[in-house]
Amino acid sequence: MMAELTTALSREEAQAGEGARTAFRRLWEVDSLRGVAIVMMVIFHLMWDLKALAEQYIVLHRGFWFYFQRTTATLFITLVGVSLVLSYNRARPRFPRTRDLYLKFLKRGAQIFGVGVGIAIAVSLAGVGQIHFGVLHLIGFSVAVAFPFLGYRFLNLALGVGLIGLSEYFQTIKVDHLGLVWLGIEPRNYVFLDYFPVAPWFGVVLIGIFLGNTLYPGGRRRFPLPDLGRFFPFNLLQFLGRHSLLIYVIHQPILIALLLLTGVIDPGVFGL
Repeated sequence: MMAELTTALSREEAQAGEGARTAFRRLWEVDSLRGVAIVMMVIFHLMWDLKALAEQYIVLHRGFWFYFQRTTATLFITLVGVSLVLSYNRARPRFPRTRDLYLKFLKRGAQIFGVGVGIAIAVSLAGVGQIHFGVLHLIGFSVAVAFPFLGYRFLNLALGVGLIGLSEYFQTIKVDHLGLVWLGIEPRNYVFLDYFPVAPWFGVVLIGIFLGNTLYPGGRRRFPLPDLGRFFPFNLLQFLGRHSLLIYVIHQPILIALLLLTGVIDPGVFGL
């Protein structure tokens, strides 16, 4: 039976051609890298929980864990740009009208942004901090506004680098209100829990779009790569990468519940 199945698959590939066969299916390496970023995010948030809620001595604002968090965020947000390119090329045949295609991205961006707003409200009610423009706000914003840039390469690279550079200038500006926090201009002594402003992080998304159009022009992989997606750990990482939004939403309640059940966190922290 396996021989017959292999023969059938080979015949199908020969008829369709490698380019057509792989044009718009999910790419295992992109999903796997997103899965890696998700695992790294969960690890960092576990360290945050141990420090903030279990009073463990863990230095997060410098050294290893600082760069670990920055690497995680950069990888994840770069992949947002790459994934936007792939999603755009997959959707174009189904949405011949540009307006309808844009509305698809606008709706998806609004949904993600809304989830970010919900998490920010929950965090505020829990009394553990404030989120004014976190990673989900950024991703929702990016999905909604990046549409005009999705067909370009070096323009995105230039704009991305420019926006990252502009963020350095924004750091020299201090205001007395929160109205420009989303842009990257912070109030004095601003304390944040989850903060990913447009400058520099939308610049990272634009660089991701540049990479997506360079490595996957038209949604097709332009370089040879063996299909390892069926093998461990790539199959597991793909699963995580394909469900990244759900995992982002639920992972902290699960981590905190586990730490409470194992006695690592004192329930008194939450007034229980």
